[in-house]
Amino acid sequence: MKIAIAGASGRMGRVLTRIVHETQGLEIAGGLEPKGSPAVGADMGELGGIGALGVRITDDPLPLFTKIEGLIDFTVPKATLALAELSAQARIVHVIGTTGIDKDGDEKIRAAARHARIVKSGNMSLGVNLLAALVKKVAASLGEDFDIEILEMHHKHKIDAPSGTALLLGQAAAEGRKIELAKSSVRSRDGHTGARPQGHIGFATLRGGSVVGEHTVMFSGPDERIELTHKAASREIFARGAVRAALWAKDKKPGLYSMADVLELE
Repeated sequence: MKIAIAGASGRMGRVLTRIVHETQGLEIAGGLEPKGSPAVGADMGELGGIGALGVRITDDPLPLFTKIEGLIDFTVPKATLALAELSAQARIVHVIGTTGIDKDGDEKIRAAARHARIVKSGNMSLGVNLLAALVKKVAASLGEDFDIEILEMHHKHKIDAPSGTALLLGQAAAEGRKIELAKSSVRSRDGHTGARPQGHIGFATLRGGSVVGEHTVMFSGPDERIELTHKAASREIFARGAVRAALWAKDKKPGLYSMADVLELE
């Protein structure tokens, strides 16, 4: 399966290059960077620390989309939406790990999924998706006298908050409680906030250092608290999940899928 990597020169792109290269049944077919990037023309293997592959990064996606079967994309919303349109035209697999996509962007991705096979998730790791399944079950089992709070921490370079993973976990909790996350979430607290409304799901964000990603979902009830936690030690877990998603989606019908589909957690 010929795979291209969007954002190929970034930290995640370099890890993906190595993981794709190491995975049986996959072939690195190209890398994308925006126009003006100093990485355009660079050999992907050399950037990924695995030696020259003879595959160079380009800023022109059109020729690349004529020869690839899949795209793995951990970039920014604007780039992802443009690439989703091209994926739909080429009818390929598009694995999206980009976070911070708004409601309008999600609609555009759903439209693209009428022709492309899109796997989109706020987190591609096996552990986080298992955690989300547990959060949904615990939320469904406990009553509203257990308050739900989600705490996340990432490295200082992360540009969106709450993280896509925190929102994924929040959505799982909301589904367990049979409520709408958008109408029942608290993203910030400052000043005289008053008492905590019952049934709301709270989010807290920490940023600093080189933390890859840490997430804790807390269920705080009368005289007891349950905490479910996931800590990522390396970006490899996201890369391996994305690669697994690409292979899984290869023979699927066009549509919008999640990692829960890939891992058969539903």
